[in-house]
Amino acid sequence: MDISLADVVIHIDETLTPEQRADVEGVLRGVEGVVSVHNPDDRPHLTIVGYRPDVTDTQALLQGVRAQGVHAELVGL
Repeated sequence: MDISLADVVIHIDETLTPEQRADVEGVLRGVEGVVSVHNPDDRPHLTIVGYRPDVTDTQALLQGVRAQGVHAELVGL
């Protein structure tokens, strides 16, 4: 069985506290189909999400971030 994976970078406009960053990561991890979330300390405005495109899509990921009250957009790879 082949599993298709994709990555997307989400740029968050605000400077979030560590707690807010953890909340955003938690929301993204809770999206069905997400397999990894990485928000590096040296680039806190960028969140890299690995996901299964057959289960979810980038708009659902972006919606999850925006639901936390932050401004964000998708960054093409």
